[in-house]
Amino acid sequence: MSHPSYASDTTDNRGSFLRSLEVIGNKLPNPAILFLLLIFGLAALSAVLASQNVTAIHPLTHKLIPIKSLFSQEGLHWFMTDMVKNYINFPPLGMILVLTLGIGLVEKTGLMESLIKTAIHTIPKRFITFTIIIMSFMSHLASDAAIVVVPPIAAMVFYSMGRHPFVGFACSLAAIYSGFTANILIVTTDVLLSGITTQAAKIVDPNMIVTPVDNWYFMCFAVFYLAILTTIVTEKFVEPRMGKYMGEQTVFLEKPSGLQLSSLKAAGWSTLAFVAILVALVAPEGALLRNPETGGIPGSPFIKGIVPLLFLFFLTVGLTYGIKARTIKSGDDAVKMMTECVRGLAGFLVMVFAIAQFIAAFSWTNISTLIATSGADFLKSIGMTGLPALLCFMLFGQFMGLFIASGSAIWSLLSPVFVPMFMLLGYHPAFIQVAFRAGDGAFNTIQVVNPFLPLFLETLKKYKEESGIGTYLSLMMPYALSFFAMWYALFIFWYLMGLPVGPGVPQRLW
Repeated sequence: MSHPSYASDTTDNRGSFLRSLEVIGNKLPNPAILFLLLIFGLAALSAVLASQNVTAIHPLTHKLIPIKSLFSQEGLHWFMTDMVKNYINFPPLGMILVLTLGIGLVEKTGLMESLIKTAIHTIPKRFITFTIIIMSFMSHLASDAAIVVVPPIAAMVFYSMGRHPFVGFACSLAAIYSGFTANILIVTTDVLLSGITTQAAKIVDPNMIVTPVDNWYFMCFAVFYLAILTTIVTEKFVEPRMGKYMGEQTVFLEKPSGLQLSSLKAAGWSTLAFVAILVALVAPEGALLRNPETGGIPGSPFIKGIVPLLFLFFLTVGLTYGIKARTIKSGDDAVKMMTECVRGLAGFLVMVFAIAQFIAAFSWTNISTLIATSGADFLKSIGMTGLPALLCFMLFGQFMGLFIASGSAIWSLLSPVFVPMFMLLGYHPAFIQVAFRAGDGAFNTIQVVNPFLPLFLETLKKYKEESGIGTYLSLMMPYALSFFAMWYALFIFWYLMGLPVGPGVPQRLW
């Protein structure tokens, strides 16, 4: 499937605020330059705070954590010795490179085009938006890999139907990122957060255990609630205001050919074979991909190796389809397809360098820890109880999410303070965890420190060459505000109704 790589126009019917946001945002420097400037600003701030001997107290270890200056000798040594490591070890970098190889092969062989054609003629058009949103929620099973894989596909689906590709991208990304952790299945986030909550809860009750299923009722309901409302927001607000996509495009509305259908069938059989082998490696007791220490799935090579597994899956189905469809006639063809896709990541690789340095510096100076602990101390000191206290806690977690990309990192900082505090007020730790999760996600798409921002911009540039940070922010802002309202409304409703958040898990301890 081809995409316009040059500038394209849209009929922009959005409100003046969103248009202004895009214009102003696009006047900002290139993201790589912007984050380099932010590093200098962070360095100046760290120098001022360090000169005043500002410290934070770690909520778990209770140790003093001093603010470290980037302009000090220690800061210079850190930067010189860790600059390359900051870049190479930047979590999304390797994942995106590896998945691009697999996804690129799937796209270049024509598999994606055939799959989209089939979907367009199979799924009623009025359900396409809802289907994409539900699939985006379910893709949380792949953790952060879903952010890389699903929104670009959603954009391609909308593009192929003659709808604005930005809208497909945005509604999918909002479901994954602003609806983060909402899922029908138990995913890695449930395991990770419950472990952190259990550790914090033991400060008050050494026998308290929070399990991965303790938020399941709330999160399962949230999927359908959020999916329905996100569909309405998309079709009644975002899409009409985006206007008609005017880029010169090839809209693949015709039915797939006989060769494409037979190739898809072959790819389907290879998918079944791949899944069957994977089940054999995971399901039986003592299977190769289970956790060798516990014998379970949490913490297993299966969970930790989800990106390599996805790469192997894309490689399997891409090669099967390509060979059957005769778009791959030799090994060189497959290598050229993957090379072409990686070549398109050049701009992304430059932007990631600057973002990786900023995020590493933000953590090294301990300023992120200072913000978290200072805010937690303030909320604890004002002495509010009940729903107002929970809402303030949610807002603070949301504020932290603008500066710290990892939700688990934020929860690791906040849980030792807030879990014991709310437990002493009579709330179950699993319910406190729900409050954090409901307050953490809405603004993920517009957070200041977003490790996936370069990838998002590269996707948008495929359809509108001049797309920048302003384009992205104006596109995602309606979803960020909508998810903010939806999450808080759901939590307030759940609280007032006194509903359990999971099997056998009430809101209160007494």
